Amino acid sequence: QVQLVESGGGLVQAGGSLRLSCAASVSAFNMGWYRQAPGQQRELVATITSGGRTNYADSVKGRFTISRGNAKNTVYLQMNSLKPEDTAVYYCNAENPFSGLHSWGQGTQVTVSS
Repeated sequence: QVQLVESGGGLVQAGGSLRLSCAASVSAFNMGWYRQAPGQQRELVATITSGGRTNYADSVKGRFTISRGNAKNTVYLQMNSLKPEDTAVYYCNAENPFSGLHSWGQGTQVTVSS
């Protein structure tokens, strides 16, 4: 069972920044961040492979940056120029590259006020 622990959410004004962190009990997995706003489906925000290749949703390109720590079992999401529409619960995800199985963190709330 993969354990994922997120931190770094909170309340920020529009235009501000937040940094989310996710510590995983495994390394060498593909990892990512997803978000779910009230009444909406969970959507991909950004992913990063074990080799460092990144992918972003169009809505966050140029504003958010995903990265991994040196030990490869921590993933970060630097969020700049935040907008009210970024308000959501953000979930850390880890994908086993061999089995394709996904594991999820408990989620962290990000609220952007206008």
